[in-house]
Amino acid sequence: IVEREKPYAVFGDSFGNEEAARRVAAEYPDTPFIIGSGLGPAEPNFAVFDNWIHEAGYLSGMIAGGMTESGIIGVVAGYSVPEVNRIVNAFIDGVAETNPDAEVRVVFINSWFDPPAAKEQALAMVDAGADVLYAERFGVIDAAVERDVWTFGMMTDQNELGPDNVLTGPVWNMYPTVDYAISQIEAGAFVAQDLKDFTMMAKGGAMLAPYHGLEENIPQEILDLVEQRTDEIKKGLFRVNVDEAQPAGSQ
Repeated sequence: IVEREKPYAVFGDSFGNEEAARRVAAEYPDTPFIIGSGLGPAEPNFAVFDNWIHEAGYLSGMIAGGMTESGIIGVVAGYSVPEVNRIVNAFIDGVAETNPDAEVRVVFINSWFDPPAAKEQALAMVDAGADVLYAERFGVIDAAVERDVWTFGMMTDQNELGPDNVLTGPVWNMYPTVDYAISQIEAGAFVAQDLKDFTMMAKGGAMLAPYHGLEENIPQEILDLVEQRTDEIKKGLFRVNVDEAQPAGSQ
């Protein structure tokens, strides 16, 4: 909670609390609410944000397509919900750009946090031929380190979990969203709105994690194309498709 002379601003980053937050916001219409949500804003005071990091997911997929030698890439994710599906589908689309013959296999563990289950699924994928993994959930990087295959983190820079294996991954940066909301409150101009643009790459809300020197292992033509796509995305010249359906063939 950010306190000022009045009104107060309430930030909520847990989507599971959204229903309660909407009820409270309706009771305090003069208080700005900025809440994580997959739904829409509500007048007069309920603004929403979401993890629109699919663009960085696409770039990760481009790199994955350029790194696989077996032609099989594994993705272990939590639940098949829109917020996850759009990132995974963007990753798959990115793979298709650089390696249209590669196969991306997706498994959902139906849990937000079950590292042993995620690791087990990741190990099974490696046993079945995958040589690149996307760690949408914790536990996958452990499997990548154990089997010494390339992997991608999620949400934050996770290189420290596997310094020799985590190439990069989509990062969610909340600062642009928070800074904008606070500036609107301070200016007396806060309105209920969808703040999705502030969690996308053009405004700095999403990015690829640093390579930490591992870019030496990525083909230069892939690095150049990723840099080109990054620039095009930021300038609005390339749009990553938003597909929130369950990935085809996923389990």
